[in-house]
Order: sequence, then C-alpha cells, then structure tokens
Amino acid sequence: MPEWPSTLDVTELMAGGWRPTPFRQFILKIHSRCDLACDYCYMYEMADQSWRSRPRRMPPEIVSAVAGRIAEHVRAHALPSIEVILHGGEPLLAGRQPIREAVSSIRSAVGPDTRVDVSLQTNATLLDTAYLRLFDELDVRIGVSLDGDAQMHDRNRRRPNGEGSYAAVAAALDRLSSPSFRHLFAGLLCAVDLRNDPIATYEALVGFEPPAVDFLLPHGNWSAPPPGLVPGSDATPYADWLITVFDRWYGSPRQPTRIRLFGEIMHLLLGGSSSNEQVGLSPAGMVVVETDGGIEQSDILKSAYDGAAATGLHVARDPFDAALTLPSIAARQIGALALAPQCRSCPVVRVCGGGLYAHRYRDGTGFANPSVYSPDLLRLITHIRRAVAADVSTLKGSR
Repeated sequence: MPEWPSTLDVTELMAGGWRPTPFRQFILKIHSRCDLACDYCYMYEMADQSWRSRPRRMPPEIVSAVAGRIAEHVRAHALPSIEVILHGGEPLLAGRQPIREAVSSIRSAVGPDTRVDVSLQTNATLLDTAYLRLFDELDVRIGVSLDGDAQMHDRNRRRPNGEGSYAAVAAALDRLSSPSFRHLFAGLLCAVDLRNDPIATYEALVGFEPPAVDFLLPHGNWSAPPPGLVPGSDATPYADWLITVFDRWYGSPRQPTRIRLFGEIMHLLLGGSSSNEQVGLSPAGMVVVETDGGIEQSDILKSAYDGAAATGLHVARDPFDAALTLPSIAARQIGALALAPQCRSCPVVRVCGGGLYAHRYRDGTGFANPSVYSPDLLRLITHIRRAVAADVSTLKGSR
C-alpha cells in the first residue's frame, strides 16, 4: 500500500490555488564521510545507508553544476537573499581549497544582486587557525556540534577508535571565540540525551558564550522510537528535560545566548511565523545536494527508511524547480493540510505544527501521523505559554 505523501495530488493542490515556495536554503554535502563515529548519527547509524555508494568529496563538476542551478533558481524567483550551508559527513574533510572554490563558485554564479549567506556545520575536530582565517576571508559562519561537558559529549561523540572528541572541540571553540574570529561563531548544536543532567548540559554549553544554542530531539519515529520514549505513552521525558532548561534560561536576569527552540515557540505564541521545521506551519524552503549531485529532501529523513530523502533528481539534468512539485516536497510546504486529523484539532497546532516532519513516520502510513514527540511538544509549548502569559499579565498590571 502506498505511504503518504506519495498519494498527494499536487495538480489538485495547484488547481485550488496553492503554489510552491521557492528554495532559499541550499544544504551542500561537500563531503560524505566523517572522522567521528557518533552512535546516534542519522546518516551512518540509521535506516538509510546510501552514503556508502557516494563519492567522498563533491567533485568540481558537481560543484559547478550546483552553482549554476542555484543561480538559475535565484533568477527564476527573484530571490533577494539565500543561505548556503556546507555540510557532511564532516565538511572540513573536503579541504580548504575545495571549500574556497565552492563558496566562490556559488557567489560568482549568483551575482551581486542576491546576498549569499554561507555557513558551515562542523564537529570542529579539524577547526584550526588556518580554517578560521579562510572562513574569515570568505565570510562563512560556523556552527559547532557539542553535547555538554567532556563526559556528556564523549558518551556519544567519539572517534572510530573509541577516543573522545571533547578536548579537540573545546580547543577549537576557544579559537573560534577569540576576538579575531568571534564574529564567525553562529552557535552550538546539542542533541538532547536524557542521561545528561539538563542544567549541567546548559551550563556547559553557555560556558562557551555561544550566540545561540540549538537543542535537537534525537531522531526517531513511531517505527523506530527515540531513546527513552514509549510511543503512545503519556510520559513526557523530553519535555521534562527541556522545561528544566527553559526555566533556568528564561528566569535568568541576562540571556546572552538565544535558545532557538524556545525563541521559536515564544515567537509563534505571540503571533509570529516559524523560521525552521522544528515547530510551526511555515513551508519548508530547504533542499539538499549530495556529493554525487543528487537533489534530496532534508537529510534528517534518512532516519525514517532507506531512500526517504531521495527525489530521483540530479543537478546535472534537473532544475531545483522540478523538485518543488514533487508530492514529497509539497507535503512539507502545505502547512496544516499535511497534518493528521488529531493534530489539526490540537489547541497548540499553530505553534507545534505537527513537529519535525521526520518524526511523524510510521511504517505503513508514511508521514500522515502526529509526531512521535506529540505529548512532549504539547507539554513544552503549554509550559512556555504559561510563562509568557504570566509575564505579559504582569507587564499590563504595572502600567
């Protein structure tokens, strides 16, 4: 039986007035291997193993084709700005010169009328001064993966020989935080681990004074549940963990570090729209290009099943516009129409937005389900709403 969204009728959607949202975020997998062996990695440890058949580094001819396709998409939709994210595997394994050529090629192809913001997500073990000087020259912002202090981080983020990576990451963060390179620091990305104390995790992260922190829920779904979660249970272990962090962060007299998940929820509660796929109903405007030139959906979908992210398109023969009308892409752009019935009737649906798309998967029904984290999301959003409402009430009363 076909799984949703393969049965989604895009022609009918367009006849009813829906139009796709152009891509504004291009994630380039410039290297498909990694120098760490993180045990929760969705690329190497979960359902999709397509990395094994792909070239390690994105070849120059693919880089050139990507640059041309991005420029084509920008001109077709008159986009004033786009974001390019260099990703992997571990993108620093690609080497300094290939990275320089990729960034320069894309900016040259796009031209001066569109701003091209470039960032890179790295495990930072190879982030030396030479790389920082290159990124300063190219104006590339840097996000670093860090899961807490040494014990917390090294529990999951180890080298293939079992050695921890924290010491190398901490040294790189010290270099990145120096006055010469601080302006390149985009923030930290932390995977939530229920075994780690939430306050100790938070303090370890903000100790590096990042401008922002992304707390990510472990990738899983109804058929392959995340650690410590029993699908269908009323227990909310991840909300409990995040609420502890929220109360510490929100109650601080000074909040130099933005917590993106909390900020997004607060923004949505106050009537704004979401800027990423974690929460909210805004259409997804990102696309991935693999090292072999394959055009794919969010690579997080690799956690669902083998081939979940594939589109069958390739930059050498297909424009990015060809992806916009695929049912799999449209499903992540049609907002509430993509939600399960129980989600549409939920009191926090506009804020939750059904949760991250990949977390809705169930073998047999596809992505036409609530998030496996639904109880956690409801509890977290309700808690934040109460905190914000209390502050708004206090402000009104003081006038």
